[in-house]
Amino acid sequence: MPLKELFEKDWQELESEGVLFSSLEKLVAWGRSNSLWPATFGLACCAIEMMSSTDGRNDLARFGSEVFRASPRQADVMIVAGRLSKKMAPVMRRVYDQMPDPKWVISMGACASSGGMFNNYAIVQNVDSVVPVDIFVPGCPPRPEALIYAVMQLQKKVRGEAFDQLGHQLPMVDAWTR
Repeated sequence: MPLKELFEKDWQELESEGVLFSSLEKLVAWGRSNSLWPATFGLACCAIEMMSSTDGRNDLARFGSEVFRASPRQADVMIVAGRLSKKMAPVMRRVYDQMPDPKWVISMGACASSGGMFNNYAIVQNVDSVVPVDIFVPGCPPRPEALIYAVMQLQKKVRGEAFDQLGHQLPMVDAWTR
C-alpha cells in the first residue's frame, strides 16, 4: 500500500485491513503485563505449591512468568508464599526495596495474608503491614491454579483492565513511580 493511500483512508478501513492503532502507554503496559518476573520468596508449605505452578501440568510460563529470579534486581513481582516471621520481615522489606520500579506483590496463602492459624508473638499477622500487597491468594495452601489466577489478575491490573467492587475501572499502573 503506498503511503499516500495510507493517509487518505479512514482508520476503520485500516483496522479492517489489519493495521492496529494504540498508544505507546498501552503498548508498554501490554508488554510489561506479559513479562512479569517473580522473585522467589517461599517461606513455608505454600512455596511447594508456588513451585508446582511452573510444572508441566500448570505451566505458569504460558503467562510470561516462567523466569523465577533469585536476584531482586531482576524481578518485578514478589510472591510471598507462606507465614512470615517477625525476624524475617526486615529481610523481606530489604528484598522488596531492592526490586526496581514498578514492582508488585502477591500474598499467597492464609498465613501470609492474615497470619493463618499462627496467632502468636512470632508471626506477622499480615504481610500488607510490611510491604504493599496488590493481590491476595486465599487458601491453606492455595492450589497452583489459584496462583495462576492471581498472576492473571495482576496482568489485568498492569494493563489497566481491572475493576473494583463497585464496577469502577481502576487506573493503569504508572510507568515510573517513586
